[in-house]
Amino acid sequence: MSVQANLDLGDLSAVISAMYAMISGPAGPRDWSVQERIFHPQARQMRTGVDQDGKPWIKIMSLDEYVADTREFFAANDFHEIEIGRGVLEFGNIAHAWSAYEARRSLTDAKPERRGVNSIQLYRNERGHWQIMSMIWDNERPGLSLSPIAAT
Repeated sequence: MSVQANLDLGDLSAVISAMYAMISGPAGPRDWSVQERIFHPQARQMRTGVDQDGKPWIKIMSLDEYVADTREFFAANDFHEIEIGRGVLEFGNIAHAWSAYEARRSLTDAKPERRGVNSIQLYRNERGHWQIMSMIWDNERPGLSLSPIAAT
């Protein structure tokens, strides 16, 4: 994957789209320089879910920890995360995006492997560039459906 040299960091939508493009693609390494461009250096990425007993869990990662956590998976697996809906609230230099997604091994898969929501908080810095400050996500599971929010 190549760095998106023409990425407009002043465009909130472009920053979110770059995040999806950064993690999506055929098996192999990802271009983590994109992460350095679109995330604040102190950003956190948080994966959530429930264990087999239904107890919630969270894994909180720095940018480097996220790379270490996903590097082997991306190296060995085709993975495409496609945004299917987005709602954004913006106030001054902060924004919150509620972004619904589908994950697929192949873009031609009839059914996604999973669906979920990314809650993305962004900050517009002194250069007018949007930076992702934090991202927390969860996936659909029995009793938790994306249907009510997918159309946002």
